[in-house]
Amino acid sequence: MGKTTGVVRQPYPEQRKHRRFALRYPVQLKFSSGTAVSELQATSRNVSIGGLLLEVPSPVLKHSPVTFTMTVQGGSVVHPVELVGEGKVVRIEPQGSGLGFAIAVECTRPIAQMADYMSPSRG
Repeated sequence: MGKTTGVVRQPYPEQRKHRRFALRYPVQLKFSSGTAVSELQATSRNVSIGGLLLEVPSPVLKHSPVTFTMTVQGGSVVHPVELVGEGKVVRIEPQGSGLGFAIAVECTRPIAQMADYMSPSRG
């Protein structure tokens, strides 16, 4: 008879479309809450061109459309860079007693620098 190796295999290997980067930056998250627009201060846990995983203090409903602004600063970045995006919440997980929530946001288009969204002012 064969031996077990102690290795647990998942029935379906996890496949990702885009490479993820472990980046921790402040994120301002906006979403609709009934008839009002709500805002949360979040922190990115990981980021890819197609989405990001955020740590938030309160839950956001799954499938909620969101917009976000992530401020990249520190390290070799001389001036803070604001990256913007929009998408929907595809997963939410409680992080334990009083530690908030992790939410996964799938972007509807790639994350872009804020300057790309602003038209030049005309004088």
